[in-house]
Amino acid sequence: MDTTDPDIHFDDNGVCNHCTDFLSIRSHYNYKGAETDKNFLSLIQQIKQAGKGKKYDCIVGLSGGIDSSYVAFIAKREGLRVLGVHLDNGWNSEEAVLNIRNIARILGIDYESYVLDWEEFKEIQLAFLKASVPEADTPTDIAILSALHKVAAKYGVKHIISGGNFATEGILPKSWHYNAKDLTYFKHIHKKFGKGKIKFFPLFGFRTEMYYKFIKGIKMTYLLNFVPYNKDSAIEVLTKELDWKNYGGKHYESKYTGFIQSFYLVNKFNLDYRRATLSSQICVGSISRDEALEILKSPSFNEVTVEKEMEYISKKLGVSLAEFKSIIHLPGQWYKDYPNDEKWLGYIYDTYRKLFKKEKLGSF
Repeated sequence: MDTTDPDIHFDDNGVCNHCTDFLSIRSHYNYKGAETDKNFLSLIQQIKQAGKGKKYDCIVGLSGGIDSSYVAFIAKREGLRVLGVHLDNGWNSEEAVLNIRNIARILGIDYESYVLDWEEFKEIQLAFLKASVPEADTPTDIAILSALHKVAAKYGVKHIISGGNFATEGILPKSWHYNAKDLTYFKHIHKKFGKGKIKFFPLFGFRTEMYYKFIKGIKMTYLLNFVPYNKDSAIEVLTKELDWKNYGGKHYESKYTGFIQSFYLVNKFNLDYRRATLSSQICVGSISRDEALEILKSPSFNEVTVEKEMEYISKKLGVSLAEFKSIIHLPGQWYKDYPNDEKWLGYIYDTYRKLFKKEKLGSF
């Protein structure tokens, strides 16, 4: 990590606050062999108990990527009755679609696709691009959360199993991606830069989240925090067991997300998500700092194919390539430049964490 995070600070030994916080938290929740295995089996039994009398024990969000594919494999291996749910926002790569189909077929799990209204969704995406903020992919983040909770409530499922994990995602500066559930922020951007009213898009704000959590009793559960998780080893298992295909880069299971993280954020804000991912991997010992620095010497995007990516995305969004380039090269703005509920939401979430601080990282 470096000072592209404006909130970073270093101790006398040159160790940054991200690594200090990460290692401090991991000391309580990292994989500890038999002890963690016991907690993992206990969690699996809790999920099965909550699923008694229902068609499914859990919902697993499937993107076709490594994390979601591997957690689906783990869940099925442990005997959970899984319903796979995929948010179809129109940007799936061919490899991701094939991976999802293979996962459902080979694991023998039911699968549902939650399809967004494309005309409305592309206008929302364009609005966030025109707002020129780092949160260009927030519309997808919100839609995924909403879709998973809607389907869980539909079937009475209490556990949504996420591929999110500490081993590869434990470090991510708050300044790099503002709260996706701030609807004041979301709605202002859409109103100022978008077109029409939101009719079909599945919004997901704090109040909706609390409804599902406390009224419906639905939890987000992170199984990968209870197993020794290494991406390279996971890819080997997925390739062998599920005929999984590599889609060519981090988050390129979605052509849009891949472009946003590898090119848009780097060129507009100098935010290279690889720094956060590699820092997390250094902290868990799966890569050395020297190896990580060597990786960062190479561009985050493919200089040969990026022009074709922009042509594809602009055409799909319904704007000319010239207009698309002018939009993505607008001066960068930050969430603080627009109306938001940061203070109120911060107070609410801080209070929640204090009240429920005893909850484990397995469920939220």
